[in-house]
Amino acid sequence: MRLVGIAILLGMADVLQAFAIMEKEDVFKKTPCPAFLMFDNAAYLADMSFELPCKCKPEEVTSVVWYFQKSMGSRQTKVLTDFDGTMFLDAGHIRVGSDMLKRFSIRMFSLIIFQAQVKDSGHYLCGTKAGDFFYGYDVDVQPSKAITVAFEDRSQHPQKDHTEEYFSMFTTFWDWTKCDRCGVRGEQRRIGLCYVKSAYLFPRYRTVPTDVVSCGSRSVPGRFQGIIRRRKPEVVIRSCLTPCVKTKGPEEGVLSISNLIAKIGQKPWLPKVPIQFHKQLLGSGLIIACPGARPEHAVAWDKDSTRLYRTSFLTGVNRSMRVFIDHGNHLHIRFAQLDDRGTYYCWREGQMVAGFRLSVGFRGHRKRTLDDPETRYAIKAILTSYVLITMVFVGIHISRCCCYVFRCTPMEYAQSLSPGG
Repeated sequence: MRLVGIAILLGMADVLQAFAIMEKEDVFKKTPCPAFLMFDNAAYLADMSFELPCKCKPEEVTSVVWYFQKSMGSRQTKVLTDFDGTMFLDAGHIRVGSDMLKRFSIRMFSLIIFQAQVKDSGHYLCGTKAGDFFYGYDVDVQPSKAITVAFEDRSQHPQKDHTEEYFSMFTTFWDWTKCDRCGVRGEQRRIGLCYVKSAYLFPRYRTVPTDVVSCGSRSVPGRFQGIIRRRKPEVVIRSCLTPCVKTKGPEEGVLSISNLIAKIGQKPWLPKVPIQFHKQLLGSGLIIACPGARPEHAVAWDKDSTRLYRTSFLTGVNRSMRVFIDHGNHLHIRFAQLDDRGTYYCWREGQMVAGFRLSVGFRGHRKRTLDDPETRYAIKAILTSYVLITMVFVGIHISRCCCYVFRCTPMEYAQSLSPGG
C-alpha cells in the first residue's frame, strides 16, 4: 500500500508540473508584448541572487535568448544562453566575483543571476537568437562595501531624504528579517536601497510608482549622477527576542538503544548540529559561510558560548577588526591565531544549523613562492617602507638646501661657489 501511495504522489507531482507549464504558456498568451520595447527598473544589493522573468513572448517561440548590455546602444553585448534555454547551474559551486557568464542560469524562460556584482548592472533583454526582443530590464546592483549602517539600540537613525531642485533622493527599506537567534537575544536587519524621484527621467523606462527609480538606473540623466552617487545603501540593525520552536524528541526505542550502547548510567554525546572539522595554518586567513544561507537571510554566528553580535563584529564598525562579519553573512578571520581555536556555530533564520570545529596549527617548513599571500604582503610592506624612507631622506636634504640658500647672503653664497670658497 505504501508503494502504491508513493506512485500516486509521484503521478500527481507530474500532473502538477505539467499544469504549471500550461499555466505559464497561458500567461504568455494573455500578456501581449509591447510594440515599443520598455525597461522595467529593478534594484538589488551586491552578492544577492535575483530572477528576471521573461513576461511576454510569441506563442511559437519555444526557447529564449537573454542579452546583456552595459548601456543603451552598446556594441559590447553578452549572450547569456546556450541557445537551448536549458542551462542549469548549481549555485553552491559559484565563487564570489566570478564572471557573469559563469553565474547565470535559464529556467522556464527566466534568467537567474547568482551572487550579483555591481558590474552586473545594466540592461537585460529577453529575445530570440535572431535578435528579436520581447522584454527588457534595467537592473541596478548597488554596492555593499560602503553601505551605511545604523544601530537602533544606540539611537542611530537612517539617512534623511535629500532634495535638490530637479530631483530628490530617499531610501526604500525592505521588511525586517527574522530574528537570527531563538531563545536568546538576537538581531534583525533591514536593508534599504537608494531611490530617486524626478520628472526628468528618460521615458523609455517603466517605473512604479511614476517618476521613481533606483539611484543607479540608466533612466537618470547624467547631470544628476555626481550628487546621486554619494548616497549609499543602508542597513538598520536592532535587537530581538523570539522563542524557539519545540522539536519532537526521539522515540522511546531510540533512547533505549542509545542507552545500551553508552556506558552504564551515561548517555552518548551527540552534537546539537552537524559539525565540520577544519584545520587552519597559523597566520593565514579564513572565510566561513553558513550552509544554505543567502545575503538576504537572517544569519548569526557564535564562538562556543560567545555571541558574535553585529553591533561589535560587523565589518566597518572598527577598521582594525581581525574577526568580523560582512554584509553577505560570511565570517572572516584574518591572520588566524591560537585563540581562534574553537567551535563556530551558524544560525540561519532563527535556527542553529551547523558548526565548524576550527583548529589552528603551525606551518611546516616549505619553500616560499610569489603566489603566497604572506610573500606578497611582505614584499608590499618592504617596498612601501623603502619608498617612505626615500621620501623622508630626499625631503630632509631639500629642506636643508633651501635653508642654506635663504640664510646665506649673496656675497657668502658667491664665495661658497668660488674654488677657494
